[in-house]
This record gives sequence, C-alpha cells and structure tokens, in this order.
Amino acid sequence: MSEFLTTKEVAALLRIKERKVYELVSRNAIPVSRATGKLLFPRAMIEAWVLRQADYREGLEGLAARPPVIAGSHDPLLDWALRESGSGLASLFDGSLDGLARLAEGQALAAGLHLYEPEAAEGGDWNRGHIAQSLAGLPVVLVEWAWRRQGLVVPADNPKGVAGLADLAGLTLMPRQEKSGSQVLLHHLMAREGLDLEALRLASPPARSEADLALAVAEGKADAGLGVETVARQHRLGFVPLFRERYDLAVWRRDYFEPPLQKLLAFSREAAFARRAEELGGYDIAGCGAIRYNGP
Repeated sequence: MSEFLTTKEVAALLRIKERKVYELVSRNAIPVSRATGKLLFPRAMIEAWVLRQADYREGLEGLAARPPVIAGSHDPLLDWALRESGSGLASLFDGSLDGLARLAEGQALAAGLHLYEPEAAEGGDWNRGHIAQSLAGLPVVLVEWAWRRQGLVVPADNPKGVAGLADLAGLTLMPRQEKSGSQVLLHHLMAREGLDLEALRLASPPARSEADLALAVAEGKADAGLGVETVARQHRLGFVPLFRERYDLAVWRRDYFEPPLQKLLAFSREAAFARRAEELGGYDIAGCGAIRYNGP
C-alpha cells in the first residue's frame, strides 16, 4: 500500500465495509485529508488511530518515554533556536503530516505544524482540525511559534516576472513532499484559483525542506517553489508573497513541562531570539508561546 490510502483500501485494511468508512469520515472520527479534493487517508495515521482505539487506556500518556525529538515541518527560526537554546532537542523535519504521525506513534515529543484548514482563510485557527482528527482524545498542547509569510521563491530579480500562481504555466515548479504543510497549502491555493497542479511542469524529486527548495531554485533546477520568505532572503532569491500562515508546535502535555521544551520556550522570550527573527525576516513572533489548544 502507498503512504496515502483510498476509501476502498482503508476498508480492506480495517476489514469493514466502505460505507462504514464514510460514516467515520462524516463524524470526523478517523484521520483523513481532503487536500486534493478527494478522500485520502495517511496510512501511518490510520494505523496509529487503530492503536489508540484499544481498550487498554491506562498509562496512555506515559507508557513509554518519547525520544527528545521535534518532528514535523522545517522552520529556519526553530532550527536555529534548537541549537542556540541548549535544549538538547533533536529535529527530524519531514513535513507536517509526517510529524503528526510520528507524534501519534510516540516517535517524537513535539511536531512543528503549518497545516491549512478552510477556517484559517476566514481568520479561523490553524492546525486544530488536524489535531482533533489525528490525536483525538489525547493529551496534546498546541503552542504558537510564529506567523510566517508563504509565497513563491523565485530567482533573484524574478526574471520570468512571476506575480502569482497563474504565471507558473510553462515554468518548472519545485514541489514539496506530499506530507508537508507547504504542499497541503499549495493544493488549496491552486484550487482556490481554479488551477490544476498536475497540469504544471514539476521538478523531481520533491524538495524535502525549505532549504532544499531554495537551493533548487538558486541552482536553476526549478523556476519557482512555494516556501517561506526567510529562505528566499537567506539565499538572496526573489519572493512573491501569497499567504500568511501560523506555525505551531504540537506537544505532548507531559513533555511540555519537562526541561527540554521549557528551555526552548524560555529562550524564545530572550532578546537574542527576537533579533534573529528580525534578521531572518518574514516572521511575526508576537504570540510565540501562546497556547492555542489544550487537549483533554
């Protein structure tokens, strides 16, 4: 099976009828993505969801110690802060959806997320719907890290005159891996403008981090890619702003109070952190550390 399952494949995996899968989806009781306009089920999350439904619930929060790892989406400011804060936390950045799956499976104590949800476009919250589906009933806290500007990273001076997604026709776009928040957002932005991502010329393989995407554009492997303003500035590339997004840390509640996370969050309140955010550009850290969701 692939990383993303169809309704039929989920029914076969769970040994239930397809109509039961649709019923679970209608009740928001099972992890599902509608990023492409059809129902897709991240296999790792489905497997973790099955385990969470087990009758044995005692000690769910502390059966096994989670490794001191922050998974999820790559963020340049977080990457820097993990090193400078002396928190002792390692990173495993391979996309927001991958981070959620690793969090659910106990392979990380936190995950960086910037997952678009329809309500976000109307001033609503980010990431909470995905938390509610993937980690329903689990003691997880959602902590704001920063607001970031997302847009098209293009060569310096923007020689192709790219002003928006519609200008990508005939150009080569560097995509991100399907488990990344940037790719989820790209699907929504394209659909909002009535554009077909599959009709574009896509570079291969996909970039697995913000830095990889910027390097691909800098080296001429792609004409553009969806990324954060920070990496465009770091690599002296052009940037076409498209969207403002919130990047959060989803953290197991017990681990939130432990020294590694507390050391990282304490560092985020220091003047050096604010200076670095300003130097990188494209960040609004006014709400850094605010609790946006506190699970049961």
